[in-house]
Amino acid sequence: MHAMTRRHFLKTASVASAAAATGLYAGSASAAAEFTLKYGNNLPMTHPMNVRAKEMAARIAAESKGRVDFQVYPNGQLGTDTDMLSQVRAGAIDFFTISPEVLGTLVSAGQISGVGFAFKDYNQVWAAMDGDLGAYVRKQIAATTSLFAFERCWDNGYRQVTTSTRPITRPEDFKGMKLRVPPSPLATSLFRAFDAAPTSINFAEVYSALQTKIAEGQENPLAVISTVKFYEVQKYCSMTNHVWSGFWFMGNKKSFERMPKELQEIVTRNVNEAGLKQRVDVKALNESLVADMKGKGMQFNDTDNEAFRTKLRASGFYTEWHKKFGPEAWALLEKYTGKLA
Repeated sequence: MHAMTRRHFLKTASVASAAAATGLYAGSASAAAEFTLKYGNNLPMTHPMNVRAKEMAARIAAESKGRVDFQVYPNGQLGTDTDMLSQVRAGAIDFFTISPEVLGTLVSAGQISGVGFAFKDYNQVWAAMDGDLGAYVRKQIAATTSLFAFERCWDNGYRQVTTSTRPITRPEDFKGMKLRVPPSPLATSLFRAFDAAPTSINFAEVYSALQTKIAEGQENPLAVISTVKFYEVQKYCSMTNHVWSGFWFMGNKKSFERMPKELQEIVTRNVNEAGLKQRVDVKALNESLVADMKGKGMQFNDTDNEAFRTKLRASGFYTEWHKKFGPEAWALLEKYTGKLA
């Protein structure tokens, strides 16, 4: 009897640990749910995005009285960013948090918040993204794709540059550097303006690319640098704050519209509320991580942002992207950032 009980316990424990290993967060039992919604992202379970998404999934299950089972698949389980973008467009998954860099491959205006050295601080960022610039981007997404974006943008943080070879203190330090960037023409163009050698590598492969020196450096917010442990394969972190990075929480229109209005409202409200909480978490996390990663051996340095802005003006970067985005979008950006070019 004792052995059977122990065997039963071990079997139950292994099922539980397998469920934990998949990183699947669900609301109540999916068998009872009328609507099962799948949400994929590329960040680890410990990142504030997934901590708040897990909480959000539980609230959606409770408020819908089990009618909606909101499932969260973190850590790139459903594929790379480009895979998940294809899946959410086709309706194979229901939601995906997309960075402006990746969104720009589908909707050009989607990447406008990623213009280099544009936003000086978070006050400018949230005024723009919760205001007219964000509304403009959401309108472009809805008009040109099978997707929509929820009202509140989630935070990724200001992006910083890490390297294994030398710190970045001024624009000239980028010269010839093999730097991983997201698959985005805007990010590539930004670092080319500094005479770097940017290369697009999918996020899931970045750690090994840095480890094997295929790339000397990469750029991401501190929360990502820490959770993915880039400090193990990078020596320097230069606080460039070169681009603010966020996530649009995207949904497939047809999939979402299958639910009755009252369930759409429950999902929408909880996604937006979780986004606002996640913003606070990410800012606090990014601020706490410098000391933490210094303790792990990473060397930090500050930079003079005005020198980088001057170099971008001189290289024609702002003029080029003003033309690409068009006068309406650019005017909305400059409404919050001030004159760039």
